[in-house]
Amino acid sequence: MPAIHVENLTKKFHDFVAVDNISFDIESGEIFGLLGPNGAGKTTTISMLSTMLRPTSGTATVNGCDVLTDEDGVRKSIGIVFQDQSLDEELTAYENMDFHGRLYRIPRETREKRISELLTLVGLEERQHDLVKTFSGGMRRRLEIARGLLHRPKVLFLDEPTLGLDPQTRNHLWQYIEQLNEEMGITIILTTHYMDEADRLCDRIAIIDQGRIIALDTSQNLKSAIGGDVITIQTPDYERISSKITAPWVEQIEQHDGYVTINLHNAEKHLSEIVTLLNGNGIEITSISVRKPTLEDVFLYYTGKTIREQEADGRETMRMFHRAARR
Repeated sequence: MPAIHVENLTKKFHDFVAVDNISFDIESGEIFGLLGPNGAGKTTTISMLSTMLRPTSGTATVNGCDVLTDEDGVRKSIGIVFQDQSLDEELTAYENMDFHGRLYRIPRETREKRISELLTLVGLEERQHDLVKTFSGGMRRRLEIARGLLHRPKVLFLDEPTLGLDPQTRNHLWQYIEQLNEEMGITIILTTHYMDEADRLCDRIAIIDQGRIIALDTSQNLKSAIGGDVITIQTPDYERISSKITAPWVEQIEQHDGYVTINLHNAEKHLSEIVTLLNGNGIEITSISVRKPTLEDVFLYYTGKTIREQEADGRETMRMFHRAARR
């Protein structure tokens, strides 16, 4: 039985479809990523799986417990680290952990032992009696992860776990997440719009956009599926390129932000042919580069936009939704 089973899950807010008929399974012990721009439906999906939002339609189980008919079973099976901080800043790290343990009715002796173990695991044992308001953003995130593990959940939800953190702190948190998965065998589902985070951590990635899963596989398979290489051309004549390059070895051509990206195999073999063709048609090349595909290229391949462009569109969609809701 998979740790999480999702089938045709949908969430609507009036006429706005936040999550649109998604289906996937997550195996026990897997790190599974929901990758997409802000407003794509990632947090809404997490909220339904953690019983914080009721689905409009579809079904889902977490650790064998149905999110609609066995909410208590789901909640006992999961830990969750929210995108927004939920710690009490006027309490110490230890007191935050202890309060959480009491809510789950963990016996005192067991609670004290686990708090000590987890604070050591996330490197906060020496700061356990300091007020949380004195902690950095990275320390608070580590404490939230430790708190989410206190009741020994089978599944841990991490909603944008490194949002707003500096690169060094993000890298340290990635190490903790990998360590948790390896040493405790815990199933982790995380949402992110950071390509490098998904690439580094996730066994499999579901790319989600406008509430729909548009691709799901390992990072390597996703990148391999769109072509072995990417040629990026910067040119003032980028709108003319698509009609000039029609060779059968071209997988896809996309135009965006004054650039053209060409997905293909054996780029070195065809690069000179492309340059000759463009020069012959009077198309000026400002710069040209060859590289292997990234997850950003995968997103562009399936949506026709970069994740940043899609976030901009998503913000406008949300503004329209809120205006409609007020009316």
